[in-house]
Amino acid sequence: MLKSIRNTLLGATLLGVTFAGQAHAETTLNALFMAQAAYSEADVRAMTEAFTKANPDVKVNLEFVPYEGLHDKTVLAQGSGGGYDVVLFDVIWPAEYASNKVLVDVTERVTDEMNKGILPGAWTTVEYDGKRYGMPWILDTKYLFYNKEILEKAGIKAPPKTWDELAEQAKAIKDKGLLQTPIAWSWSQAEAAICDYTTLVSAYGGKFLDGGKPAFTTGGGLDALNYMVTSYTSGLTNPNSKEFLEEDVRKVFQNGEAAFALNWTYMYNLANDPKESKVAGKVGVVPAPGVTGKSEVSAVNGSMGLGITATSKHPEEAWKYIVHMTSQETQNAYAKLSLPIWASSYEDASVTKGQEELIAAAKLGLAAMYPRPTTPKYQELSTALQQAIQEALLGQASPEDALKTAAENSGL
Repeated sequence: MLKSIRNTLLGATLLGVTFAGQAHAETTLNALFMAQAAYSEADVRAMTEAFTKANPDVKVNLEFVPYEGLHDKTVLAQGSGGGYDVVLFDVIWPAEYASNKVLVDVTERVTDEMNKGILPGAWTTVEYDGKRYGMPWILDTKYLFYNKEILEKAGIKAPPKTWDELAEQAKAIKDKGLLQTPIAWSWSQAEAAICDYTTLVSAYGGKFLDGGKPAFTTGGGLDALNYMVTSYTSGLTNPNSKEFLEEDVRKVFQNGEAAFALNWTYMYNLANDPKESKVAGKVGVVPAPGVTGKSEVSAVNGSMGLGITATSKHPEEAWKYIVHMTSQETQNAYAKLSLPIWASSYEDASVTKGQEELIAAAKLGLAAMYPRPTTPKYQELSTALQQAIQEALLGQASPEDALKTAAENSGL
């Protein structure tokens, strides 16, 4: 009898534990990020840990892929009817993601505080057709980094203000025998090359599209590719640039093997870290140059956002996580690899200290950010342009012919 009562009590206790467990069931979010540029994987894990500590009923599974895999992973997961709750997306994808119902429209979730506090330009990262499909997270453009010591040895007093000046200074460095190939770019057949090309298109006052049709085959679009080819064939550009992504550029620059490099914000603090870099303390940064009579500076919009997928079963928790990741508190704490989206952060000494030079460049660069084309067919257009750049660099086609072929293959 006693044994029976004990068993009954034990059963009731276990049942209670089960019910209690169900009452506090853990929600699991799956989030997709990139393992390349901007915030490091360790940073994203630390930000997420702070969120789960404050929200113990939510668990976040993190997945990191190279930038090149981000788009396809997101789209394929949608097609299979599951996968991710939160995804990182590039400024070039909202048109496609909105048209194909990949991301949830979060316009109504955005608070007045967010609207007023976030830099207006940052919102363009997540907008399409008057609606918002996430929160801006990485506010970024490419800057011109330079090695102060090499410029000094070459007798160069100030970094270049125009792209022609960049070529002249690189030639002076090469002629003095300081470096064989003074410039490093990320011109691999990937989106990285399109970002460098866009920077130059913006400098030359070019246009990608006109009335929805390709307009890059003449004018600034053609001038930009001609500049790339001349820089490459003249021997001023590292010949391996045609295979480089941004991380390759960073490594070459911080090994002291480049006087100039075009790269994202994150390179500034890493190249200035003595543990990481041979050129720490010698790193200069300015906005990417302009073109006489056409532009003062040049810049590409390389910003990224965080959004909720249309297939997420936990949109409320997913939004809560996104709000945490994009909050001013979180962004200020990790401002050394990506500058905050919040306007008032730039008056905060904890954000600006030690990177005053970068922030001075950012004030000009971020204001001049030029968009890559906004079209649901962006992936086709980008792939066609990547191929055109490679063919032109390798001398397989003239810049004119390469761009004409790209226009024909763009799907527009």
